[in-house]
Amino acid sequence: MGRTAVGVLLGCATAAAGLGYLAVAGTALGPPLLVPRTRSWARQALAGGARRLTALDRHSRAAFFGDRFPARYAPRDDKVLRFLAAHTCAGLLTAVVLGLLALGAVLAGVLVAALVRGGVGPLELLGQAALGGVLLFLGVQGLLSLYALDARLARDCFGPSERELLERRIDELAAGRAAIVHAVDAERRRIERDLHDGLQQRLVALAMLLGRARRPGRTPEQAAALLRQAHEESGAVLTELREVAWRVYPSALDGLGLREALGGVAERSPVPLRLAYDVPKPLPGPVRAAAYFVVSEAVTNAAKHARAGEIAARLTLEEGVLTVSVRDDGRGGAVSAGAGTGLAGLRGRVEALDGTLHVTSPLGGPTVVTAELPCA
Repeated sequence: MGRTAVGVLLGCATAAAGLGYLAVAGTALGPPLLVPRTRSWARQALAGGARRLTALDRHSRAAFFGDRFPARYAPRDDKVLRFLAAHTCAGLLTAVVLGLLALGAVLAGVLVAALVRGGVGPLELLGQAALGGVLLFLGVQGLLSLYALDARLARDCFGPSERELLERRIDELAAGRAAIVHAVDAERRRIERDLHDGLQQRLVALAMLLGRARRPGRTPEQAAALLRQAHEESGAVLTELREVAWRVYPSALDGLGLREALGGVAERSPVPLRLAYDVPKPLPGPVRAAAYFVVSEAVTNAAKHARAGEIAARLTLEEGVLTVSVRDDGRGGAVSAGAGTGLAGLRGRVEALDGTLHVTSPLGGPTVVTAELPCA
């Protein structure tokens, strides 16, 4: 309470300083502000002094009222000038209300002294008490309203406004949509490469083996050997087709759940994968899919590029946020930005769900991929 009172008094002092600044600077810079040629620099000069005064208000609100504002946010000149003018009016009104309350306290003391001496009758005392109570109520309500007004003015000036937040959100959604479209196109190209360079080549080899087995003049032993090779090749084709299908979307996610699907990732991983799963309740479908692909892509990158010897994945659900962390002991140097799929595609997938993806990968390792996905 004491800190708040000091903050209110300091706000009144800065309001008086703001009034003096506006009077002096407005008088000095008024003529240049009216001339189009000099209006720009005069406005900048006026806003420069206003920024120094509003900086005091920002620090005092942080120190005495506990307000927190974005550290790197720089308000526009027009917002600074509007805040200084509005804060000056609010602070001066607060000083007037405080003065009236102080005067009321003095008059209350005089009334009590007169009551002790017996110079005040019952009817007069009742009337004075009723009038004083009404004035006290109005004064306190006025102080509370001015306090709320000054807090709202500070939030609007020293932090992004609702319009700026909306514009920022629109930009984020537009960027996320573009990232998702790019990631989907890149994923399609990767699937096409997997089908063309892998499955198609194996199917061509399988057809050639069957064609050689059907040629006239083959001995039963030669035909049997070719059929055996064809059978082995068909098994390899099925295995690769299953791998491609899992990379597109694993059916175990819908049938068995995220934990079992990640168990399949651990079984297929060429690098030992330790999985810690601490998620006590079912997850929404998009969150479940995003978590699976974060782990799958991180494990694939660690196995292919990081030369990792061990991978650890941990999933936890706390306060409605699913945290997925994948750590490997590889050589590091992973990059999360840039074109193509991989971690860049994961970032777009995670941000589309209002989540965040952090990649820590110094040279020499370890690499830690952490995704935070809201489940609300």
